Amino acid sequence: MNYPTSIKEIDLSPIPGKHYWNCDREWREEFVYFLLVDRFHDDLNRIPVNTSSRSIGSGKQAQLKKFCGGKLKGVKNHLDYIQNLGCTAIWLSPIFENNDAPNPDSDKYHGYSIQNYLNIDPRFGTKEDLIDLVNAAHDRGMRVFLDVVINHSGDNWYYPNNQDYYYYQDRQFDLGDWRKQDRPIPQELRNPDYYHRRGQVRNWDAYPEYQRGDFFSLKDFNNDEDRAGRELQDILIKSHCYWIREADIDGFRMDAVKHIGELAISRFSSVVREYAYSLGKKSFFLFGELIAGDDTVDRYIGANTPTKVGDKTVYFGLSSVLDFPLYWTLPNVLKGLSNPINLIDRYESLRNSALNRGELGRYRVTFVDNHDQIGLNPKQRFAAHAPDKQVIAGIGYLLCALGTTCIYYGTEQGFAGQGKDDELIREAMFDLDKPQVNYLNQQCNIYQEIAKIANIYRHTEPLRFGRMYFREISGNGRDFGLPQGHPCTLAFSRILGYEEILIAYNTSTTEHRADFVMVDSNLQKKGGEMKFLYGKEGTVPILSHPDPNNPSLFVKLELEPMQFVILRGL
Repeated sequence: MNYPTSIKEIDLSPIPGKHYWNCDREWREEFVYFLLVDRFHDDLNRIPVNTSSRSIGSGKQAQLKKFCGGKLKGVKNHLDYIQNLGCTAIWLSPIFENNDAPNPDSDKYHGYSIQNYLNIDPRFGTKEDLIDLVNAAHDRGMRVFLDVVINHSGDNWYYPNNQDYYYYQDRQFDLGDWRKQDRPIPQELRNPDYYHRRGQVRNWDAYPEYQRGDFFSLKDFNNDEDRAGRELQDILIKSHCYWIREADIDGFRMDAVKHIGELAISRFSSVVREYAYSLGKKSFFLFGELIAGDDTVDRYIGANTPTKVGDKTVYFGLSSVLDFPLYWTLPNVLKGLSNPINLIDRYESLRNSALNRGELGRYRVTFVDNHDQIGLNPKQRFAAHAPDKQVIAGIGYLLCALGTTCIYYGTEQGFAGQGKDDELIREAMFDLDKPQVNYLNQQCNIYQEIAKIANIYRHTEPLRFGRMYFREISGNGRDFGLPQGHPCTLAFSRILGYEEILIAYNTSTTEHRADFVMVDSNLQKKGGEMKFLYGKEGTVPILSHPDPNNPSLFVKLELEPMQFVILRGL
């Protein structure tokens, strides 16, 4: 295997004789499984627990602050677990060599402190292990996405006298020295001009501070539109194209997008996408972590991202972003802690984005929990304080609503970590005290129910491509309106062509509900039926409004507390 240390040593021509994998699925059809490589599975031969009840994961806080021993081989050896859940793509946390390598007692297990962009962190495995994992996933028809970091490097150098420097009036500071004389790699990154050198960010919402300051001890790259910035971007682009060539990667999740200039993101996305096309990979997926509202998002996605005045090149930005506005809204609505109108308003706010960006504006990557909850105290997983039915409904909702669903590892087992520190929501899926045990339990009730819904999603085109409409409800079959509070029946339809799929959920944790739910009067017929695909057996009749002048049609749904159902018109 070749282990380059310089951009000059990289060959970006296709590997002779290699057939690069291309997937016919659109990226919006994927069900993505996001895992921290260090926390999913080591390479020991372990036996999963076998119970219908949820697990709590493994690891005391002191253990979870450092490497737990997860490996790329551990992911490859358990692809069946991910695929049987119904997932079609895997998002791996950053895998490139981090600071402190190869020390397993380091706190850099998360992978966001990179010192070598051209090799795998030895604590996760080798380049060959990554290639083997991707090939095995492709054999199963699964995509593999890498988490990439082009906003900042690891803590690869220090300021004068090794002091902590902080952002102050955009002042640029000197670079003291490199922490290791042979890092970072590629060696071209050993140029002080390639870093902003403004000290640590204090105000995360102040521009230009949040684009030029350091992420704590991580050193911010200079992605500006000057000579050094362009040179830096070329180095980072080639470093990441290298992994598409070598390992046949299918997409990148881009970290900290808000902290990088729009043009730098667009240039990176455009060149990487074109390179993937040159290898025959026609659906390379680029999605970003952008913790901001829709107006900011519109500057980063699609073909209308900004370009430098006078620049004749048209840059195409990200394919999509993680839907943080939905994440800030949906969990509390499903748990009965927030008014459902807030959720409906979130989709209404997408209307302008959809008009400007079409499908790029509509299909965000949706999630109900993740590994990084900056500013939240306590940090907690979606399953914390949530019964199994709520966890199932949370992922079920994502699979049936607009967007590309992403599930955070362990949610399918009911992991319910919470606390002040990030490591408490990053439990291990293998027992750190019992080398024979893991928690990849396919008998878990939550896992099995999510798998059922995912199977319906995979075989039901309206759930993947249909328009989405929230449905009005009524308690008396006469007076209808969108739900205004809790408890309620939360319902929406997905419509594609002449087919309607109805999804409904009882937000109450204690009360049975019997509500009338509006359906499409152009597609359904009075006296017809809708059949349950999930959640109940049998059918319900389609009813008409008691006022003969009102053409509305609806069904009456009897739902137990936290019951989630899917119906199809017959």
